[in-house]
Amino acid sequence: MSLLGKSSTPTSSYIIIALILGAVFYVLKNNKSKDSPAAKLHQIEQKLEQNNIQPQDNTFLPTSTTGEIVAHSYYTLSYSEKDEQAEWVAYTLTRDMVSGFHNERNDNFRPDKSVPTGSATPDDYRGSGYDRGHLCPASDMNSDVKAMDETFFMSNMSPQLHFCNCGVWRELEESVKDWAKKYRKIYVITGPILKGGSTKKIGRANKVTVPNAYYKVIMTAEGEQKAVGFIVPNESSEERLDKFLVSVDRVEEATGIDFFPKLLTPAQESKLEATADLTAWQFNDKRYNTRITKWNKK
Repeated sequence: MSLLGKSSTPTSSYIIIALILGAVFYVLKNNKSKDSPAAKLHQIEQKLEQNNIQPQDNTFLPTSTTGEIVAHSYYTLSYSEKDEQAEWVAYTLTRDMVSGFHNERNDNFRPDKSVPTGSATPDDYRGSGYDRGHLCPASDMNSDVKAMDETFFMSNMSPQLHFCNCGVWRELEESVKDWAKKYRKIYVITGPILKGGSTKKIGRANKVTVPNAYYKVIMTAEGEQKAVGFIVPNESSEERLDKFLVSVDRVEEATGIDFFPKLLTPAQESKLEATADLTAWQFNDKRYNTRITKWNKK
C-alpha cells in the first residue's frame, strides 16, 4: 500500500509531498534565522517595546548573547547574570553632551532594579581591592542630572583595578569625548571581555566576575563612516593608547558579539570593521604624559 493511502491519486500525492517539503523548508529557514544578527537585534527591540522603553536610537545596538536587555534614559545594556555585570553598554555621545555646563557627580551607587534577575550591589565590591568601574562614564552623561544619576546603577559597573580605572582607562574615556567633539556625534559601545576570560570572582552574595580586559567600539554617526576598537588589559599601563587600538572584527572575535548588525550592510561591515585607521583617531600627548606622571601614581 502507498504511504499516502490506497485511494490517493498521483496529483494529490504531489500536492501532499509539496506541502511537506514546504513545511520542512520553512522550519529550517526559521530555525537558522533565529540566530542571525538581524533576528537577535529584533529580540532586543521586542524587549524594549515590552517595557515601554523608547531609547534615543537603537539602530546601532549590538547583538546580545544573554537576551537580558535593560534601557535607561541615555544608555542601553545587555546584562550577563552569570557575570553580574553588563556584557555591553551602548549609547550615543554628541558634541553638545560633552561641552558646556556639567552637573556635579553624586556617587549614588546602588543596585539596578530594572535588571530582572537582580544586579550586583555595592557590597559585592566592598573590601575587594577593585574599583566600581563605570562602563558608561558618569562624565559622558553629566549634562543631564537623571542620565548621570543612572550611570551609578551597579549594572553599569565592572571590577577594575584602580590604576587601570584611573589611568589608561580614564585616558581612553577622555579621548572618546575628544572624538565626540570632532565628529559631532558618535556611537560608543563598552564592556568587559568575558568570553573565555577570568574565573576570579568578588562578592559573597553575587560572585561578580573580574575581567582580564575591557573593550570599546566607536563609530561615527554622521558623515563618512569610521569605526575603531580598543582592547585594554585590566591593569596599570604606560603604553600609549594606540597600542590598544584594534579592528572592530578583533573585538567581535574576543567577545562573541556582533557590532552594528542593523546599521551596516555585510559589504559595509567587511570594509569598516576589518581594519582600523589610526589617522582618524588622534590622541593627546599631553594627556598621555599626565597619565604616566600623575594618574598612574595616585
